[in-house]
Order: sequence, then C-alpha cells, then structure tokens
Amino acid sequence: MGKLWVIFVASISIFLPCLCNSFSPETPIDRRVLVLLDDFAIKSSHSLYFNSLKSRGFDLDFKLADDPKIALQRYGQYIYDALILFCPSIERFGGSIDLAAIINFVDSGHDLIIAADANASDFIREVATECGVDFDEDPLAMVIDHTSYAVSETEGDHTLIASDDFIKSNVILGSSEIDAPVLFQGIGHSLNPSNSLVLKVLSASPSAYSANPKSKLSTPPSLTGSALSLVSIVQARNNARILITGSLSMFSNRFFRFSVQKAGSPTKHEKSGNEQFLTELSKWVFHERGHLKAVNVKHHKVGETDEPALYRINDELEYLVEIYEWSGTSWEPYIADDIQVQFYMMSPYVLKTLSNDKNGLYSTSFKVPDVYGVFQFKVEYQKLGYTSLSLSKQIPVRPYRHNEYERFIPAAYPYYGAAFSMMAGFFIFSFIHLYSK
Repeated sequence: MGKLWVIFVASISIFLPCLCNSFSPETPIDRRVLVLLDDFAIKSSHSLYFNSLKSRGFDLDFKLADDPKIALQRYGQYIYDALILFCPSIERFGGSIDLAAIINFVDSGHDLIIAADANASDFIREVATECGVDFDEDPLAMVIDHTSYAVSETEGDHTLIASDDFIKSNVILGSSEIDAPVLFQGIGHSLNPSNSLVLKVLSASPSAYSANPKSKLSTPPSLTGSALSLVSIVQARNNARILITGSLSMFSNRFFRFSVQKAGSPTKHEKSGNEQFLTELSKWVFHERGHLKAVNVKHHKVGETDEPALYRINDELEYLVEIYEWSGTSWEPYIADDIQVQFYMMSPYVLKTLSNDKNGLYSTSFKVPDVYGVFQFKVEYQKLGYTSLSLSKQIPVRPYRHNEYERFIPAAYPYYGAAFSMMAGFFIFSFIHLYSK
C-alpha cells in the first residue's frame, strides 16, 4: 500500500504541471478557460461567442459561479489559463474563489474577461475597481444616448447604443475594418486616472450619459461624454490582459445577428459589428495577437563572437537580439524601427536605435564610453497593443591598465616640444654665457 501511495504522488508531481500548464511565452496555445455563469442558459444564448473560442482551440470549462467545487488552483498549480466572468449578479463565488483569488490569478500572468450589466453586484464592481475601472455607482443607471442610439421600430429609451468609436490599433482590433456599429446596452464606466495601463477600446459619443432611464434627471449625471467608456482593456506590467465591459448582452447571439442602423445614418447594416469586434478583441486578450518574445540576447567586441566577461573603455562592441511576434499559429519575425538599447549606469551613457534584417534580428554597434564602472545593456520596449519587453544584461567596464596606454600621446606633443625646446635653449644660453668674451 505504501509503494502504491508513493507511485501515486510521483505521478501527480510529474503529470500535474503538464495538465496545469499555464500561458507559455513559447507556445501560447491550447489554453484552458474557466467560464463562470449566472445561469447555464447563457451557454446557449451566447453560444456564437463561445463557439468562436472553441474553434480557435480553447478548452472552455463552464460552471455556475456559486458552484461550491470551483477553484482556480489545485496542488498549488493554476489549472486554468484564463477566466471569463459572465455572472454579473453574483454576490459571492462558490468554492475557493474570492476577490483576492482573482487578483492573484491576474498577478500570476493570467487573463480575465469581465462582463457586467444593469444588475451588476457589488462584488463584480469591486473586481472591476481593482482592475482600474469604476462602474457608475447608481445601481439603476444605464448608458443613454439620444443621438447615437440604434434605430428600432419603437422609440424606446435610447439605451441600445450603436457605437463605432473604436481604438485606433490594428494590433488590438485586427487589420480588417469594422464597418457596422457595435451594439451596447448596459452600464458605463470611467477609467481610474491614476492607472495608466487602462485603455478605452469602445468609447461613448460626446452626447452619451449615464443615468436611470426610468426617471427624470434631478441632478447632472456623474458620467458623460468622453469620460464614459463602454469597453476597456488593461495590459498589466506582467503582460496579463483584461477586458471589462458593462454589457453582457453585447456577447449574445441576438446582438451578434441584430441588424443595426445608427441614428442619423442612412445606412442599415444587416449584421451588427459585435461578432467581429469581440472576436478580434478576444484574440488580443488571449495573446493570439500582439505577443512578443526576445531570444538570443548577445553582445561582443566587433570582429569577435564570444561574449567577454568585461569591456575596456573605448572598446568597439556589438549588441544583438532576436524578437518575434506570435501570429496565432507560429512565431514570425517582428519588424519595427523604434526599438532602442541603452548602455546604462545610473543614467544612459549610450542610446542607440537597433536596426533589423527583416528576419527578426536586431543589432547595433557603438564605442564604450570613457567611463568605467558596472553598466547594463537595457531594452525597455512598450508599444500600444504589444506585450512589453524588458531586457537587461550587466557588464563591468574597466579603465586602461598602466601598460595599455600609448607610449607617446599625440595630444601631448606640444608639451613634449616645449620641454625639449627649453632644454635646448638652456644649453645654448649656457654655452654662449660660458665661452663669450
């Protein structure tokens, strides 16, 4: 019995990391996603969105948010790579999931999607606040827009918004233009001004505001115009990605298939832009696009190939690094002209832009400054939509040894001449003084 127990534990230790393999920069595919729902009916009412994820190789695990058996970890390892919260009304999760567990999940480099609606609970609002956005504090408020609403047969309360104010980024939303407006019906949010990592992906029009559509305004709304965001994203410093929206309905099959005409526009689209918008956005959130990796960081003296233990001042050196981007199926060379390397000690002594060979190899060469100490090669690359790169390599720089200086320094030739001319003058003066009558 004891031997069987040892074999069981050994098997767990060997195979569990494989089963729980979280997002890997080497192969960002075959990801397991936990989807928490208020009701299993959402699984069918939002099936088009879920099917698009499954078609791209994601393994979705659907559970009720109050299931007492749900957990993000097992034996100290995360068993999911991403988390989707389609449970806006949940007051408390079942199992071991709470606010701290979700934040730790993101802090560990995993991705998160949060969809709220008009019934958003305080718990979901707290999760969103921790991620850098604040939903309207009024529990009855919804986004209202009397100029950018979706035209319908009934006048309605103009809470069905048709927005086409997208972020300008092909990395985040793909290279194909989204022609049809995106339908949104739910609660708006504002971005925390102290959080520079949050970005608006879908913005409300200047005429939009957040208020209770069933009552008259007694005070000016707290969220209006440009301060109102419909869909936002976060890329944390550890490159974990988060999507936050106040409309669960925008993921639904009904909104995906809804024909839409924006107020004031003569064009009626047979299908809303929701499916394209959310599919492309999910590719970014799940690192199918905009994910960079740097490999083979090297440096050496010009004309050599081996990396030295240290450099000498005024040495000519070369710095090289290979950078690739994940295309969804394979690593492709990343081509850019704005990647820089710093030769750094307390502050940059050298700042050079890296040139690339169109195959992912970036390189540059420069002279070591005439300052000795402990330097670093640093690459800090941050670009909208891409994962950040932070590379650092430390290298000491020494001065010349006493026997490495030139025997005669050209800059000192005037001083040499002055000394020898003074000696010659003294000899001539002495000769004349001694032998003249």
